[in-house]
Amino acid sequence: MAEDKTKLLIVEDDEGLQAQLKWAYDDFEVVIVGNRKDAIAALRAEEPPVVTLDLGLPPDPDGTTEGFAVLDEIMAIKPDTKVIVASGHGARESALNAIERGAYDFYQKPVDIEKLGLIVRRALNLHEIEEENRRLAAKAGDGNVVLGNLITAAPEMVRVARTIERVANTNVSVMLLGASGTGKELLAQGVHNASGRKDGAFVAINCAAIPENLLESELFGHEKGAFTGAVKTTEGKIEQADGGTLFLDEVGDIPLPLQVKLLRFLQERTIERIGGRKSIAVDTRIVCATHQNLEAMIEDGRFREDLFYRLAEVVIKIPSLAERPGDATLLAKVFLKRFAEEMNPSVTGLAPDALAAIDAWGWPGNVRELENRVKRAVIMADSKLVGAQDLDLDGEDGEASDALNLKSARERSDRKMIRHALARSEGNISSTAKMLGISRPTLYDLLKQYDLQH
Repeated sequence: MAEDKTKLLIVEDDEGLQAQLKWAYDDFEVVIVGNRKDAIAALRAEEPPVVTLDLGLPPDPDGTTEGFAVLDEIMAIKPDTKVIVASGHGARESALNAIERGAYDFYQKPVDIEKLGLIVRRALNLHEIEEENRRLAAKAGDGNVVLGNLITAAPEMVRVARTIERVANTNVSVMLLGASGTGKELLAQGVHNASGRKDGAFVAINCAAIPENLLESELFGHEKGAFTGAVKTTEGKIEQADGGTLFLDEVGDIPLPLQVKLLRFLQERTIERIGGRKSIAVDTRIVCATHQNLEAMIEDGRFREDLFYRLAEVVIKIPSLAERPGDATLLAKVFLKRFAEEMNPSVTGLAPDALAAIDAWGWPGNVRELENRVKRAVIMADSKLVGAQDLDLDGEDGEASDALNLKSARERSDRKMIRHALARSEGNISSTAKMLGISRPTLYDLLKQYDLQH
């Protein structure tokens, strides 16, 4: 019966192809729409686990603008949806763009019904596995573990992890953009572990932590006698990462002269050690990260544009901890358990005022700040439960004091979600209302009620 079948949403404006696709999936309840408005309405009403999306939709049937707008809305509303994108326009560029935005897979038109069917069924299988993992994780109270070592309950972070899983088995260079303390190295390690290079070395170097005059030697190595103190031949980080992954953290701090040499390596895939004349072939995958605005640095002449495009074939933006609802308290519990086992076994959990303070605090230092506060609190705690005072969060946010008041808790939750939606939509009221699943008048009422600026 139709009601027992899994729903498949097909977003396609070609009526002939609509008819073909409708009858190609007997084991699905197929819902077909031909434009952006109907696609989003169907997504909300039917909540399909898998969507096939043609990028060429009206009013831009010969382009990709409207299709990518649909993809962005799907990812904002229901980021665990597996979206399979189709296009005949600029296949490689569109594919990379789609995956970066959160699509599960990409196929180039003309459509091969049989091949597309395999992709759809594979996507559904993955969605079912992820759903089961989420149910088990929720039951265990440990959140959702993705990429093997990343713990999160936030759809925003799950989307980042899924993007990484999709690009991991390619050789494209990945650039991770995010504030300090958001876990960029952890995610870079995730790229490596999910790739075919996982048995090779993962070599990380913080370009901001090494003096400029030493950074070239650290990256490219040197021959014996190349300079004062070079008493032996030394491999650089690039060479050490042969067959594996090289992670360049804070890549924006590489000085311009060294940027030229790095660009030459990316073009030729060979290096010369300092003081050497022999070209050494190196096969490594580059993942880099920065908290800086590289596009602004390019305009100022502080970062090479050609190097940027070599390093940023896929750009992944990492949300701050404040943009990941629920993750602060989830991670705090994980950190507390770990540090208590190591340093203070008498500590068994977090007090209610600590949980409220963690949830209310903005975490400007992101996960690193949270980890440090919890570690210090576990060491200094005098009782079994870590309190807000132990975390140095008591009195820092007036909302924490009424943690057990249901009305206040609801207001805090409403405020947080509205702020997040406004930030993601850059203050656009219509987009914010859509993200929150409410009408514009309702959103205006809430903004007035909570005295929120927009």
